[in-house]
Amino acid sequence: MFANRRKIQTNYKMGEPSADAVTLDLLREARETVRNSPLGVINTPMIPWCQTTLPLNFSCNIHIKLENMQRTGSFKIRGVANQFARRPKDGHFVTMSAGNYGKSFAYASKHYGSKGKVVMPETAPISRSILIQSFGVEVERVPTSSLMHVVNRCVQEDNMTFLHSYDDLDLVAGHASLGMEVLEVNPEPDVVVVCCGGGGLLAGVAAAIKLSGCDKTRIYGVEPEGACTMYKSFIEKKPVGMDTKSIASGLAPPFAGRLPYKLCQRYVEAIVLVSDEEIKAAVSALYRSGLVVEPSGCAAFAAIVNNKIPELEGKNIVCILSGGNIGKDELANFPDCQN
Repeated sequence: MFANRRKIQTNYKMGEPSADAVTLDLLREARETVRNSPLGVINTPMIPWCQTTLPLNFSCNIHIKLENMQRTGSFKIRGVANQFARRPKDGHFVTMSAGNYGKSFAYASKHYGSKGKVVMPETAPISRSILIQSFGVEVERVPTSSLMHVVNRCVQEDNMTFLHSYDDLDLVAGHASLGMEVLEVNPEPDVVVVCCGGGGLLAGVAAAIKLSGCDKTRIYGVEPEGACTMYKSFIEKKPVGMDTKSIASGLAPPFAGRLPYKLCQRYVEAIVLVSDEEIKAAVSALYRSGLVVEPSGCAAFAAIVNNKIPELEGKNIVCILSGGNIGKDELANFPDCQN
């Protein structure tokens, strides 16, 4: 499955990096790269929960990080900015994505004038494929179980370079910029709650927070029940795959990332699960409060409001809303989101 790993790592040591490769100096360097990226990455706002109309059934201090307001609509542009800054500008790249990474990848490809292809699962909304193609990037839709097979074919037959959408050192370091922004507003959070698909965002945020000296901060990842690869990886004590199915397609890759797994094992308190029904209710609740957040983007919120995170009473909490790329075709599945 990872036979072409050597083509993925181009800037750091060849082969598969260890968790020890992720240092505070590395993350600070990536933070500056992301901050100064020509892709226009935004330092997104953090707002107090108490200044919204969102429901809350216990007493605590929660800040919400609004990555749904990020350039390209999700946190993915952070990792992409760091990846592309460290790759040849005239490269020919292939990746796999359910939409958000693909959108940021396509946006960067157009900016840098590089060729690109996104291999997407057939379960991803058609609207996302059309959007990615509008940037001049090729899209191939395949069954989820065939994603890596098609990527490997592109690498071997078409001499493309694989940019991984969540299991890549440059990517994880770029995503860590979000964790550093959290600490600029809230230097000592008690709890940070982050969505988890392949684990790139969770690993980056957790590493940034823990390596910055927040030893007592509890960091939780949140996965859908039908796409719980990191949860199962924690149980098996190794990164595993599964046949994933969830309304949160962006959190349903076929396997957990190897580097993210190592970092999550080191820095994450636990992985908790939310149901598709809880995710749907979260999308609707956020929409009624004026926040447009996609199903994948509201998993952390769903975990908090459904009491999946232990011991939150009186705590200083950060909840990350990771993306807002949801089209009208998808909103039609949420009756409360109709105007």
